[in-house]
Amino acid sequence: MLNKHLLAIASLTGMGLLPLAQAAEQYQDNRWYVAPFASFVKTGGDRNSSDGWGGGLGAGKIIDKHFNVELKGFYEGFGGTNGPWDLAGGTADAQYYFFRDKFSPYTVVGLGAMNTCASANCGVGLIGEAGAGFTYELHDNFLIRSDVRYRYNNNLNAHVQPGTDEFHDMVVNVGFVIPFGDKPKSSAIATPPIATAQVADCSTLDSDADGVNNCLDKCPSTIAGGKVDANGCLISLVLKGVNFKYDSAELTPNAMTILNGVVNDLAEYPQSNVIEVQGHASSEGSDNYNLKLSQRRSQSVAEYLKIKGLPNKMIAKGYGETKPIADNSTEAGRSENRRVELIWIEE
Repeated sequence: MLNKHLLAIASLTGMGLLPLAQAAEQYQDNRWYVAPFASFVKTGGDRNSSDGWGGGLGAGKIIDKHFNVELKGFYEGFGGTNGPWDLAGGTADAQYYFFRDKFSPYTVVGLGAMNTCASANCGVGLIGEAGAGFTYELHDNFLIRSDVRYRYNNNLNAHVQPGTDEFHDMVVNVGFVIPFGDKPKSSAIATPPIATAQVADCSTLDSDADGVNNCLDKCPSTIAGGKVDANGCLISLVLKGVNFKYDSAELTPNAMTILNGVVNDLAEYPQSNVIEVQGHASSEGSDNYNLKLSQRRSQSVAEYLKIKGLPNKMIAKGYGETKPIADNSTEAGRSENRRVELIWIEE
């Protein structure tokens, strides 16, 4: 049952509905204390006396978050028409705290005995008290305390005051509380964190950096540098660095290395479309010569890719200088125009 409660607390905490420390907090303060106090007594009319003053000392223990128990002794005195009054007694108190904080209100009830002397007449009787008060914490080991109590006193036929043995007084106590020892800190039941898998939002991710987020990308890990469609699948790829020997369709060793990498990348995430291997030339030389050279070079690349295991059907086609992508008036532009490009076409 306890485990179920702990799981419920942890669940509410994880949803942000209940802070863990608040949910599982256990009040640990159970210190002993002493409580000296001064009293003002507002006497009832049946005493035929004036109001008076007194003081006393309590010793108690904090039981839990709401209850204290305390033994208290006191002395009070005041004048009267038949002579001075002296009251000495004690009570056993139970205090109920609504909450514990810097300011802590409480109610209190007490039962005890009191020796009453009015002039030369003395007698022991019973007393009962009920009231309300508060404490205000100035330090962990020092609190101000005050309460107001109604006191009922029955002198049990001692006749210290002619005419009645029952008296009704109001007592106002002001003092302080000194707990012994260090104040325990609030603790929380340790509950292991519940691991939850963090699921990333695929719409914010683009693992292959092709411009199509992971939610829509039907061709993950597209080869770098390729152009893709709305589904993230390859449309075209310029084979940069794939060069040929001068005035020839023979691949250079560096070109072969690049093509080997292309085959590996395309084989890992294959697309079944037909690939057109396009050869392009710059404007140097005659149109007819460039067209034939670009055809031979595109054929050379297609054959090499097929030998290396690329499974797609391939069509080699030379375009000569008809599709420039840069300015043929500069060497940099002409270098870009001399290229081989893979185009994925629908079957």
